[in-house]
Amino acid sequence: MTSLALETRGGSSTTSDLLAAAGRVFLAAIFVLSGVSKLADPTGTIAYITSAGLPAPSLAYGAAVAVELVGGLLLIAGIRTRIVASAIAAFSLAAAFGFHANLADQNQFIHFFKNVALAGGLLQVTAFGSGRFGFDRR
Repeated sequence: MTSLALETRGGSSTTSDLLAAAGRVFLAAIFVLSGVSKLADPTGTIAYITSAGLPAPSLAYGAAVAVELVGGLLLIAGIRTRIVASAIAAFSLAAAFGFHANLADQNQFIHFFKNVALAGGLLQVTAFGSGRFGFDRR
């Protein structure tokens, strides 16, 4: 094996663990920022949820903030990583279908598949866990 190998014969290498931690941070960043944005404009966010025709917009707002902000921070820290990644993946797919399903609109098409791609990355985290640099491993 070369020094560039990401896995060693005995298990994960430090490089793999660093990549797993970086991947968690990169995936979580969009959710944390979106959660903070929702906190900054609850009225606008609730109006947007209402316009999508979802029931209980205020409750949906609270759930979205919790999933995005709290879930994103837990994902970064590597706490309950598999459960959190699964929940955020489900949220991403629900958001894709609930808010971005008009695939004839180029912008919505991009957002739809961005959410699907995020869910795919989160399912990888669900499958493989936090890596060594997460609180799950402590």
